[in-house]
Amino acid sequence: MTAPLTPHDQPPSEQPAGPAAYGRTPEEAAERREELRQGAVVAAAVAVAGLALGALWAWLAPRVPLISDGKAVYLKSTEGEQAIGADGTFALLALGFGVLSAVVVFLVRRKGGIPLVVGLAAGSLLGGLIGWRLGIWLGPASDVVAAAKSAGKGVVFDAPLKLAAKGVLLAWPLAAMAVHLVLTAVFGPRDPEPGPEPGPRWSGPEDLPAG
Repeated sequence: MTAPLTPHDQPPSEQPAGPAAYGRTPEEAAERREELRQGAVVAAAVAVAGLALGALWAWLAPRVPLISDGKAVYLKSTEGEQAIGADGTFALLALGFGVLSAVVVFLVRRKGGIPLVVGLAAGSLLGGLIGWRLGIWLGPASDVVAAAKSAGKGVVFDAPLKLAAKGVLLAWPLAAMAVHLVLTAVFGPRDPEPGPEPGPRWSGPEDLPAG
């Protein structure tokens, strides 16, 4: 008789190394890596589109006129709504970019997936931030005192471009997520419905038991 093997003496079980050890086949692991890569590409591409948002905002946003008396700077018209118009212009442009980016991403990859959605959301948020800062940089000078001195006493000049309501920075990602969700729900691929289970096959009298 031989002594029973201790746990340390037992041969190690044969476990597949790599992704299969975690319940994934190599094909599933490769597909997941591809989804992550596509999500990163979507995030980068959507973020780069923020450059166009910033340029359009700096071009289309209404200007706030200022005037100086040599000692202080004042609004030329205290009843003007140009400051609110700058926020509204940014919000409308961001909503448009959100709809466009969601449609393009859906058309490029209808299958969707969590990495793709996360990439779209992250890229949209980053694109809004890029558009905001670029628009300010492309707009009128941010140094009001220097601009007033350069314009001269009694001469109207433009105030710096700014966002009074920072919440509009969420317009792009919210619009992108909503539109992509609707497109996926309406036009996205669906899992095939399971068919009825096949019953016992009977081909003829020869299949009957003997006797």
